[in-house]
Amino acid sequence: MSAMSADSVSDKIRCGVAGVGSLGQHHARIYADLPGVTFQGVFETDDARAAEICERHGCERYESLQALGEACDAVSVVVPTDLHEQVALTLLAQKCHLLIEKPICASLDEAERVLASAREHDRIVQVGHIEHFNPVMGFLEKEVNAPKFITAERLAPFTPRGTEVGVVLDLMIHDIGIVLQLVNSPVAKIESVGVSLVSKTEDIANVRIEFENGCVANLSTSRMSLKKVREIRVFQETGYFSFDLMRQSGHLVRKTGLLDYTGKLTTGAVDPADLTALPLEPVPIERGEPLALELAHFVDSVAHAQQPKVGGALGRRALEVAITITDQIKAAK
Repeated sequence: MSAMSADSVSDKIRCGVAGVGSLGQHHARIYADLPGVTFQGVFETDDARAAEICERHGCERYESLQALGEACDAVSVVVPTDLHEQVALTLLAQKCHLLIEKPICASLDEAERVLASAREHDRIVQVGHIEHFNPVMGFLEKEVNAPKFITAERLAPFTPRGTEVGVVLDLMIHDIGIVLQLVNSPVAKIESVGVSLVSKTEDIANVRIEFENGCVANLSTSRMSLKKVREIRVFQETGYFSFDLMRQSGHLVRKTGLLDYTGKLTTGAVDPADLTALPLEPVPIERGEPLALELAHFVDSVAHAQQPKVGGALGRRALEVAITITDQIKAAK
């Protein structure tokens, strides 16, 4: 990818959003406030929604994707997953850098065509795996070096939004992306189960992923829960980490502290019912809005012509694993 000139880097990046629904509206909000950005406007098929967003941010509504692409250097694609390829290819043809909300596309063939077009036009494609910009993930990336076992649970109440795909592509793919990044090893085996309750695709799913380096990940997700849960636990030789991704909080237990604790249990020096005796170390995390951090990173990547943290390759790998899981669930029906 060719580097931008110094003058270009100092100029503001012209940004837009394709699709300003429940999530796209927040892309618009953040672009409107980001330093170094001129928020050009939106492409939105809903007249009332488009008028609302444009009035709120003083931006323009574009009547076509081509017009939005001509006006922008970079665009967030925040439309339903089954429209990602169509929208992305249109904008790439206009020489726009793209942030495509996860999953990158609905199929691997679609993803390959989008990534091929990005290479052809020398454009950046960042995939919206937002948890990679959660401050919790930043801590884990520094501290996790040889994970042995990972568990993740992601639960949410039912909403009609996102049901054009199953819960694996809608929700679990977040944790798939996290695990692929932390383990950094080829996948050896995938075993999946899932059930459909109210939609045509799976609404609850569980997967066990074995990696070639021996690490095992167990991921569970549901969009039929009464509450929201986004938790992850990582176990390695030095101890284990337990984090709440939603609240951006957590603790670690070091192996040395755990050995000391078990020794005290053995001698009776510690009451097993006294949970305050557990050697938990709270982890100080500087909280931040993951989407704002993600979009700032995207804009910076565009400005300096550098590959983003979550590029098309990781987005495609996460999609490949997610599709394998959904195929296994379908085959079991």
